[in-house]
Amino acid sequence: MAQKTGAGLITKVIATVAPRWAAQRMASRLAISKLEELMLEQRDYYGAGRGRGADGWRATNASADSEIAKGGPVLRARMRDLVRNNPIAAAAVQVLVSSLVGAGIRPRAASSDPALNRWVDTLWADWSAHADFDGHTDFHGLTALAARQMVEGGEALALQRLGGKAQGRRVPLRIQLREADHLDDAKMQSVGNRRIVQGIEYDADGRRSAYWLYPDHPGDILRGVGNRMESVRVPADQVIHMFERQRLQNRGVPWGAPVIRSLREIDDWQVAELARKKTEACLVGMLLNADDETGSVAPVVTRDDGTKVEQFEPGMIAYAKGATDIKFNQPAGSGGVYEWHRVQLHIIASGFRVPYALLTGDLSQANFSSSRVGLNEYRRMIDMMQWQVLIPMFCQPIWDWFIAAANLSGAINTPRVAVEWAPPSFESVNPLQDAQADLLDVRSGFRTLPQMIAKRGYDPDANLVEQAAFLAKSDALGLVSDADPRRVSKGGQVQIADPTTPLGDGASPQN
Repeated sequence: MAQKTGAGLITKVIATVAPRWAAQRMASRLAISKLEELMLEQRDYYGAGRGRGADGWRATNASADSEIAKGGPVLRARMRDLVRNNPIAAAAVQVLVSSLVGAGIRPRAASSDPALNRWVDTLWADWSAHADFDGHTDFHGLTALAARQMVEGGEALALQRLGGKAQGRRVPLRIQLREADHLDDAKMQSVGNRRIVQGIEYDADGRRSAYWLYPDHPGDILRGVGNRMESVRVPADQVIHMFERQRLQNRGVPWGAPVIRSLREIDDWQVAELARKKTEACLVGMLLNADDETGSVAPVVTRDDGTKVEQFEPGMIAYAKGATDIKFNQPAGSGGVYEWHRVQLHIIASGFRVPYALLTGDLSQANFSSSRVGLNEYRRMIDMMQWQVLIPMFCQPIWDWFIAAANLSGAINTPRVAVEWAPPSFESVNPLQDAQADLLDVRSGFRTLPQMIAKRGYDPDANLVEQAAFLAKSDALGLVSDADPRRVSKGGQVQIADPTTPLGDGASPQN
C-alpha cells in the first residue's frame, strides 16, 4: 500500500521558524505510521473481526447459566409451539425420542449372587409395570416421556414418591414426572452460606442441596383457582434433573434451539408460497381493451351491480369496462424452489443432529453406502446420549431409589445392587452381515453371548430359561431344529457326538 512519508504543508511552515520542532513532529508521524503497519500485519482470527460484515453480531462471554436464565423460558415456549404446529419439528423430536428410548432401556441385576439377581429382577418387573405416580404408564413410558421433555423443553424433572398409591405393593415407590416449568427459576437469593440460582439451591461447597418447585404447573388453565403458586423446597436426593450439558451449566435448553428461527422462517415461507399459488390459481384471465389509447390505463373491474371487484375467487375471469381482448394468467414458475427447500431441511436436520432421511422420509438422495455412513454417526451420537445423559441422569437414580425402597420395605436385605443397562438396539440395515459379525464376536471371545442378547434388548437369563424349556419340549417330542446347536452344526450338518458329553471323554463335536 502506498504511503506518504514527506512533510506536510504545516510541517514545512513550522520548519522555517522552528526546525527542531518540525523534525520531532515528522519523526513522531513516521513512528505512528510504522505502528499502524505493524498492527495491520499482525495475524488475527477472522471471526473476531469487527468490520461491516460483523454488524449486529452481539456475542458475549457470559456464563451458560446467565444465557439460559435470560433465554431459556422463551426457547422452551417457542420450541413447544413449533412441535405443536410444525410437522418438521414434531418429526425431529419423535425421531430422537424413538432412537433414545425405543421400546425401553432395560436393567438387569448384576450382583455376585445369582439368586439375589433373579429375585431383584422379579421385583423390578412387578414394580416397573406400575411405576407411574399418575397411573398412566410404566417405567419405559416414563423414560420416553422424560426423554421427550428433555429434547423438546431442554430438561426433565422426576420426583420420588414413597408410600401413597404404592402402598400394598412390595416396593412402595412411585415416580412423578414434572416439566421444567415447575422449577421456580425466578428464585435467586443467598441465605447464609447457601445460594439459590434459578430455583436450584446450592450448599457451601457448590453442590445441589434442594430444588424449589411449584406444586402445580404455573401455566395451568386453572391458575388462581385453588392452585398452589408458592414454590416449596424439595431435597435434591428426592429429585431427578435430566438435561444435556454442553457447557458447565445447571439447566438445559431445547435440542432444536440452533434452528428455531429456521423452522419459523420455513414455516412462514410455506404459508406465503401457498398463498401465492392460491392467488395465481384464482384468476384465470382478464378481458381488457384491445386499443390502449381508448382503454383505461388501470381498468376498473366491476360486478353486475356496479361494485368494484376487490378480491379474487377460484376460477375467476375479470372483465374491464369496454373490454375486447382477453389475457390469460401465466403463473410464475417454481424453478429452484424445491431445491432451496431441501437445503433448508438439511440445515434443520443438522441442527437437531438427525439424518435428513429420518427427518423427512426422503430417500431420493441416498444410497446404501451413504445411508449406512450417516446412520453410523447418528447411532454413535445416540449411544453417547444414552450412556452419558439418559442412563446416568435418569435410569440409574431411579434404580437406586427402587433398591433403597425395596430394602426399607424388607423385600431385600441389601441397600445396593449392581445393575447392567441394555438400551434398545437399532434395526440393522443389513441383518445378515450384522448377525454374522455378532456371531463372530461371540465365537472370537470379544463379547459374551449374554452381552449380545442384552444388546438386542432381551434379558439373557430369561432367554436362557425359555430356550432350555423349548429344547426340552422338542426333545420330548423327538423334534430336531436348525436352531438347536446341540443337534445341528453351524454348517447345517447333524452333530455326530452328543455335545453335552464332556470333551475329555472322547467326544469330538463338529464346529
